[in-house]
Amino acid sequence: MTKEQFLKQLNSSLNRLSFDERQDILQDYEEHFSIGLEEGKTEEQIAASLGSPNQIAKELLAEYHLEKVETSANAANIIRAVWAAIGLGFFNLVIVLGPFIGLVGVVFAGWAAGIAFICTPLLVLISAVIHLSSFKFFDLFFSLALCGSGLFIIIGMFFATKWITKGFIRYLKFNATLVKGGLKRD
Repeated sequence: MTKEQFLKQLNSSLNRLSFDERQDILQDYEEHFSIGLEEGKTEEQIAASLGSPNQIAKELLAEYHLEKVETSANAANIIRAVWAAIGLGFFNLVIVLGPFIGLVGVVFAGWAAGIAFICTPLLVLISAVIHLSSFKFFDLFFSLALCGSGLFIIIGMFFATKWITKGFIRYLKFNATLVKGGLKRD
């Protein structure tokens, strides 16, 4: 693969990045080729030593999305970072997607339980209006206790969601580092 082919393939693989970011990356790889040519290597040897442009693009996109999710950890950025990490290798389909689905399920279940508990007094009152003869004060007081528990669950889920999000982002970064080149021991 020649320098022009390598850079063209890398540029097309990085089409999700802004023009300026792509130009910076392409300039870095052009410097790799310049240095290699000065050392007496051919363009094919340099391209082979750099690796696949598609794999390089996947690593750079994963790094980009992980940096973006650190600055703004919203649902869309997290999902983009998860897909970018999965794109690094087939093994990541299980290692990243499995925990992601599990954590989303836990967070969703916690929020749903909290909201459901908070809504119980309203449901008891609606039931009392529809079936006045079956109303019991115990149901009302028990639903108020559930509502209070629901408020505690919601407060706990607020902090748990933040903690789980930060922890999963750290896990994604660790995974991307591991896939890109392993952990280096000093």
